[in-house]
Amino acid sequence: MKSYTHFTLSERNCLQQFLSEGKGVREIGRLMGRSASSISREIKRNCKNKKRYNAWWATSLYIYRRKKCVRKHVIRPDTKLYIYILECFKCFWSPEIIAHKCKQQGFSVCCASIYRALKENRLQGLSRKTALRRHGKKYIGNRKKCNTIHPVHTIHDRPAIVETKSRIGDFEGDTVYGGIGKGCAVTFVDRKSKLLVGSIAISRERNTIRKAISRAFELMEVPMPIETITLDNGSEFADFLNIEKDLGTTIYFADLHSPWQRGLNENTNDLLRFFYPKGTDFLSVSEKEFQKVIHLINSRPRKCLGYLSPLEFLSKKCCT
Repeated sequence: MKSYTHFTLSERNCLQQFLSEGKGVREIGRLMGRSASSISREIKRNCKNKKRYNAWWATSLYIYRRKKCVRKHVIRPDTKLYIYILECFKCFWSPEIIAHKCKQQGFSVCCASIYRALKENRLQGLSRKTALRRHGKKYIGNRKKCNTIHPVHTIHDRPAIVETKSRIGDFEGDTVYGGIGKGCAVTFVDRKSKLLVGSIAISRERNTIRKAISRAFELMEVPMPIETITLDNGSEFADFLNIEKDLGTTIYFADLHSPWQRGLNENTNDLLRFFYPKGTDFLSVSEKEFQKVIHLINSRPRKCLGYLSPLEFLSKKCCT
């Protein structure tokens, strides 16, 4: 059976001509390849002043109705769904995470609807710039620095178990810079649980970074072994041999210009950038405040963990 299509302007011109010739509805239907009911319905709905049919008038009515015929917004103010979404954004969750959690709460909404609501400014006090981690801007890949150190172990020397992400304790690390002369932060992410640990450093000087790394693991929310660490080739990690002794681990270095080899750390640093955008003065950020942000990220549901947060994942892991 032929699927139904809307009348076009040319078809309406033909219909107007056939009606002016005095042809009946069934005959017009046969001539136009339309059912008699479709012809009858078109005439009844679009006759000008209910007396005569005009193709241009009928098309104008059609366009007017099509503009009014839009799907009603699912996310409406003063509804439980609307309030729940606002609460989720206060925890800095992404639209995809919020959509999944809404389904668990019995709401029917997709992440596209949430993105659309942000774009159309239908969420009170929220916009793409304030609610999305990239602030509504197009993502541009990070530019990498040149190799300034000579690693003993490269990423190609890592044990095979690290690639499978089957154990806890294999970390990826990097630094998050502020403005020039405004300090930075060191961050490390466990490949299996996605747990973030980090600390503030007042500069990129090698000894300062070494102390910040030791402090970051001392402040780790959930104690775990440090099996391996994978870093990039930044000069701030030049004291990596002493860092290995401090932590009792082995440090591996990724290839030059290959951020995807530490993709988890790059992605997590992008989450951190929501709170501390480029140019942030880390010298004015207290360690206590920074650890609160880390806790917030570790409490954020992750799709790769079945929408559990890293803390929930580790809690279930310990229980089992």
